[in-house]
Amino acid sequence: MKNTTFNQEEINAFAPCEKIGLISCVNPAGLVHMALITSIMASSSTQLTLGQFCTGLSKWYIQENNKVSFLIMTLDKRLWRGRARWTHKRFDGPEYEIYNDMPMFRYNTYFGINTVHYLDLVDHGGEESLPLGKIVPAALMTMLAKGGAKSGSSDPILKPFAENLFNQLGSLKFLSTMGTEGYPVIIPIIQCQASDSRRLVFSNLAYQKELSMIQPGTSVTVFCTSMTMQNVLVRGTFNGFRRQRFLTIGSIDIDWVYNSMPPNHEQIYPKVEIKPIVSF
Repeated sequence: MKNTTFNQEEINAFAPCEKIGLISCVNPAGLVHMALITSIMASSSTQLTLGQFCTGLSKWYIQENNKVSFLIMTLDKRLWRGRARWTHKRFDGPEYEIYNDMPMFRYNTYFGINTVHYLDLVDHGGEESLPLGKIVPAALMTMLAKGGAKSGSSDPILKPFAENLFNQLGSLKFLSTMGTEGYPVIIPIIQCQASDSRRLVFSNLAYQKELSMIQPGTSVTVFCTSMTMQNVLVRGTFNGFRRQRFLTIGSIDIDWVYNSMPPNHEQIYPKVEIKPIVSF
């Protein structure tokens, strides 16, 4: 059942900045992009806000294509997923004051909130709980199977830092791809791991129904973050599911990597040529 408003308990749950907040949007090429925005909160029963303190690609994309999806996960592992439409931004106002009065931003030596983005809620699926009873065995199954699911290429894509981040059992991973009506969808795939620097693999034991809707050959984006906010964003082609060592394993061949950590958001792979600045 879809809800078109937030209740007061949900508004209160979204208020702390100490949470996982993800925005999934669409770039000009029609590909899905994801960003970690922990400042996401509900300013009313029908409106979300994002506090901007640094500018990555997502802040531009949501203004060009206003159809976005969001995921909010609190520290006690409560989860909400939904859709929204970006409407406008402001450089002042009550929400601007609320953000900059928060300790995380008020006492930040380097960054304060400089812009507030406003989004109208379209719908959300209500509160969920992470199915840890399925995620834990799915992660173990992925670990057992990933050695036999390597890409077979010796040309690396992921840096050792990113590959290690994906293989930390405590890191969080989320997949996004295009859904219906022009909105992306976000699916937790915490069990996902790197079989090597070019391929991600994951068991379908958790979120099986949602993952089964993704067709082989589909472009997907995966965001990986640790609880210390180290993160990386990758994009690639979903190869579908197949039996691997008596387990059902899905795989994604990576073709794009993006550093989503501030202060320097930039594409890592394919490598971008450094060009000198010749005019000011």
